[in-house]
Amino acid sequence: MKISRIVVLGAGSAGLMTALTLKRKLPNLAVRVIRSPEIGIIGVGEGTTVAFPRHFFEYLKMNPRDFYAESEPTWKMGLRFLWGRRKEFYYTFSFEFEKRLPELSRNNGFYYSEDCPWLGHASAFMAHNKVFPRRPDGLPQFHNNHAFHIENKKLVAWLEHRCRDHGVMITDATVRAEKGGEGVGSLVTETGERITADLFVDASGFRSELLGRALAEPFLSYQESLFCDRGVIGGWTRTEEPILPYTTAETMDAGWCWQIEHEHFINRGYVYSSSFISDEAALAEFLRKNPKVAIQPRVVRFRTGRYQRTWIGNVVAVGNATGFVEPLEATALQVICVEASTLADSLLDSLCEPTPTLIQLYNRYNGEQWDDIRDFLAVHYKFNTRLDTPFWRACRADIALHGAQDIVDWYRENGPSVLAGVTLVHPSNSFRMDGFLALLVGQDVPHNKRYEPPPAERSFWHQHCQNLAAEARRAMGVNEALRAIRSPGLKWA
Repeated sequence: MKISRIVVLGAGSAGLMTALTLKRKLPNLAVRVIRSPEIGIIGVGEGTTVAFPRHFFEYLKMNPRDFYAESEPTWKMGLRFLWGRRKEFYYTFSFEFEKRLPELSRNNGFYYSEDCPWLGHASAFMAHNKVFPRRPDGLPQFHNNHAFHIENKKLVAWLEHRCRDHGVMITDATVRAEKGGEGVGSLVTETGERITADLFVDASGFRSELLGRALAEPFLSYQESLFCDRGVIGGWTRTEEPILPYTTAETMDAGWCWQIEHEHFINRGYVYSSSFISDEAALAEFLRKNPKVAIQPRVVRFRTGRYQRTWIGNVVAVGNATGFVEPLEATALQVICVEASTLADSLLDSLCEPTPTLIQLYNRYNGEQWDDIRDFLAVHYKFNTRLDTPFWRACRADIALHGAQDIVDWYRENGPSVLAGVTLVHPSNSFRMDGFLALLVGQDVPHNKRYEPPPAERSFWHQHCQNLAAEARRAMGVNEALRAIRSPGLKWA
């Protein structure tokens, strides 16, 4: 069947990102978004990965000026972990552990030490609370090797404006799905209108109205790898605190706490397992750790896992309607970027007549994306020895690593070597071998190949770290970079 009309159910970030992607890449498609009051928006502060700026500014070629003006994001160079045996460690988007300097005999991961917890520019900048190099003219040297912190309501507003700019119709309606053929026949409104389409996109969030409820696709739980199932969310208005260029992930008694840095607000959330702590005790621990919390914290419940398939007949699900993992690596918007772009590319390459093998490949590719994230997050939990509470003892004893097991076995025998990366980590895995090394080295997981550099290498590495620190001290902090992008004379590349 030729696809010319698409209806998206849900007007949160997933629905609007998908609608905008489809309309931007296939402008001849008729795309309509149904915004239902029954489909809520979680509305918490969002962290992203580098997939987000690359999706919008490289793949879709959107205007960054509008994005910065309307969404008011801050920049995220990676995550600072208060996690494991070490005082702290940094995870960046720059793949610093797998790189090798010409003057050294091994890749960077073998030279990591607590005395110098940075391996490259990104981690050095994070350690010194800086975000961009400073150009000779005093302006920031922008690049897309960063992510964002964004307030969800501002992001959704920007997406809605861009959707309307590109001809996406947005309709307010409460609907129910009416099955038909191999998928959904129509969405029926309260007034009896039947909304039909060649393809329905389910962006209804946790409700999964079309994929989960109407089509009853089986759900595959991640509970054996990810124990957490709830989050307490709160925060406070920023006063004199500096805007940090990273998300902080801090170990808690029965989970962990995030800190997301918005320009005028600090967003905090405690992700925990209800099997090990009650909602009341989790709230008390959260408030004890964060006495500045000024808004009434709220509890969000979730289940981790994914649906077996995400494209069935004339229904494709995106975002939380396809699955959910907790926000430890802020992958929610990354998943939507990948799902939206693979859907657009699938329609482009098939001339809007997708074949059965294409749909099978789409389901396999996106299912593996979810499983990759599960495996990566499992490594965070399996080796965090910072606290000796019942929750963390259970994580260390019982977390299932699945696809990460071979990577961990390799690391234990061979240390932070990247020789097996292309074999153990498939090319579409966004974390690459480097991400796993960052977590294993950062948590000081023991291995059998401790390397003692000879004096010449040790001296070179020490000077290299000092040079990085000096560059970081000269760089620009978030507050200064925000002032720069708002200067009238700034020209966007």
